[in-house]
Amino acid sequence: MAGFILHSGATVTCMHGGQAQPLTVSPRVKVMGQPVVMQTGSYTIAGCSLAASGSPPCVSAQWTSGATRVFSNGAPLLLQDSQAMCTPTGTGLTPVPSQTRVTAN
Repeated sequence: MAGFILHSGATVTCMHGGQAQPLTVSPRVKVMGQPVVMQTGSYTIAGCSLAASGSPPCVSAQWTSGATRVFSNGAPLLLQDSQAMCTPTGTGLTPVPSQTRVTAN
């Protein structure tokens, strides 16, 4: 199923409200003037609310799914419905739709 492609400026949060940022982007492909993000890149997370409760907060995340037909530098692009797993909590990331022009499968 097709989904909107995520770019480096997309808002992505952990399930506890922490802000997630990509560590790497594809400099060759841009959507809405922003570099796209590939499934092989990880995200860092800051501001996870679990830290206030004394539990270990989300600090990073790795994507487990991406586009099946659209690639950059041999890696699948991330889509709005891509799945990720945070470390050490095992919860996911929530992308907020940032662009609604370009889709991929």
